[in-house]
Amino acid sequence: MESYPFTYDPGTPFIQQAADWIADVFYELLPEAGFEVRDEQIYMAFQLEKAFADKKTIFAEAGVGTGKTLAYLLYAVCYARYTRKPAIIACADESLIEQLVKPEGDIAKLARHLDLNIDARLGKSPDQYLCLKKLDQARIHAKADVNWEEIAASLPGFVYSSAPMQAFHAYGDRRNYPQLNDEQWNTVNWDSFQDCFTCDRRHRCGQTLSRDHYRRSTDVIICSHDYYLEHVWTYDGRKREGQLPLLPEHSSVVFDEGHLLESAAMKAFGYKMKHATFEELITRLLQNEIRESLAVLIDDSIVQSEVMFHAFGRYNHSVAGSDRREIILNETLLSEVRRFRDLLSAIEEELVFEGELYTLDHYQLRIVEEHMEMMQKALLLFEQSESTVICWVEDSPEGLMLSVMPGTVKELLKTQVFHLKMPVIFSSATMSVDSSFRYMADSLGVESFLSFSVDSPYAYQEQMEVLAPTWPLSEGFDGKMKEAVRLLQQTGGRALILFRTREELRLFKEHVKAEPKLGGMSIYYEGDGEISHLISAFQQEEESVLCAVSLWEGLDVPGPSLMNVIIWSLPFPPHDPVFNARRKAVADPFNEVDMPYMLLRLRQGIGRLIRSRDDSGIVVLLGEELRTNPEVRDKVKSVLPKGVELKS
Repeated sequence: MESYPFTYDPGTPFIQQAADWIADVFYELLPEAGFEVRDEQIYMAFQLEKAFADKKTIFAEAGVGTGKTLAYLLYAVCYARYTRKPAIIACADESLIEQLVKPEGDIAKLARHLDLNIDARLGKSPDQYLCLKKLDQARIHAKADVNWEEIAASLPGFVYSSAPMQAFHAYGDRRNYPQLNDEQWNTVNWDSFQDCFTCDRRHRCGQTLSRDHYRRSTDVIICSHDYYLEHVWTYDGRKREGQLPLLPEHSSVVFDEGHLLESAAMKAFGYKMKHATFEELITRLLQNEIRESLAVLIDDSIVQSEVMFHAFGRYNHSVAGSDRREIILNETLLSEVRRFRDLLSAIEEELVFEGELYTLDHYQLRIVEEHMEMMQKALLLFEQSESTVICWVEDSPEGLMLSVMPGTVKELLKTQVFHLKMPVIFSSATMSVDSSFRYMADSLGVESFLSFSVDSPYAYQEQMEVLAPTWPLSEGFDGKMKEAVRLLQQTGGRALILFRTREELRLFKEHVKAEPKLGGMSIYYEGDGEISHLISAFQQEEESVLCAVSLWEGLDVPGPSLMNVIIWSLPFPPHDPVFNARRKAVADPFNEVDMPYMLLRLRQGIGRLIRSRDDSGIVVLLGEELRTNPEVRDKVKSVLPKGVELKS
């Protein structure tokens, strides 16, 4: 562990000393290196001092250009060294992680200009790693659109060796395979149905090796919201199984783009099930010497699982703009769920007796029991009121996939995150609604918190124009397309187009093929390759366009490569099962769910344009609601940066 970056006096409170040093950094050390003094950044640093001193939760809303990342990093590193536990920086997604750790990112800046050696390691989500088992399957069965043999041959030699490993060697990271689009990557990456416990490759697996590596970080571990919440959700279960939790004990947590935490929590605290996975798992017991009564129950459970999933496939309806199909809960469906649960309970009772006979492999038995316990928890949600369960089905290569999650996550977060006596920092440019943080605090179960809000130091009224073009609404998508083409020509590319759904992006991609005016322009689409490589290509090729669904937050492209942000549709939440559940829980769904979500996300999208004092450009809003709904137009105008007007 590195020493403190200042002379430590044991007779003075540590956080006070850290705050004094951080003030020197912002007032003297960084300005000497060419950084400007930012009053907003210094104000944020003093607010964070109280959160770390009192081990409190704080909502730190700071506009673009404040330098909020530098502020929270300095406190997190100092506090990690004081407590001898690393800090966790949880980002909204993997692209934000890459932004933080890139060679010209904030961690590298601090290390370079303060001569500060920061031990920062990545704790990436498992689905960002190659699965050796799935790669073997792809080599045998997959379509020949990718040379899987070449990918297998590029793996380190130790992967297929039994010799002892001498040192950590990272491999298998998604970013190492930029040539694969998302569909191809999903053929070979880890997914939640992979049984890692019994995998004979787990000690040579890139995911496992990376996990062992980041655990040893002494300063900072950087992960996604999803991964941190997966750590929270699986903590007790992994302890019971004799495994280490996903993340080590830590001193503080920073949720960067913290306004997205609730969505990540709902995803992490859910369950996914497939009939094929259950059948494969439960039939393992038949490979042991078991009593006939248990064997009959296993056969019956396989049949009932198939019947239950058939019922889920029958009782659902499609959701526009989403791959999720909402389940129609009725007595027929619920009775099939109860029959399956009864069979699982009977098997669990039989396994207690079988375990005492020592005829079952203990390791296999533990895996089966854990999986059945998970299924019982998920299916038990169907026995509760409809408002406490969110469920849907999706198609997958192995058949129907069922997803079930609790209707609210705030109780879980309250007991498993916010009860911990440690600093928890929510950092974002957009967290308040009508100057209040209550909307976020209530949805997350945060009862006691600190908060502050500071504006961006940029002169938006001089640097940015926000346009709401008019076109014949009767022309629909084609009308928007004409406007987009005109505006892309006007700025010579240099544009980010943000879509609300993947279906919108797909339609745009199809229409571009028939647009000769854009023929010479490079257009990059999210999903066609690894996201950080797409962003890098867009940044380096000035007259290009980047089309994305997930880059409303975190994308940082200063300079002439980004002078035009086109927002294809106002980012209202989809009418999928998750948001429908939220709507059912409030009196006024549009104003209590849809509008706050849209405004927060819109503010983030607008924030992609101006990333430095020298940037300038236009934001184009193509949402039809601006012309058809005066209330929406007024709300949008109210969240524009100070001094910026909405122009037709």
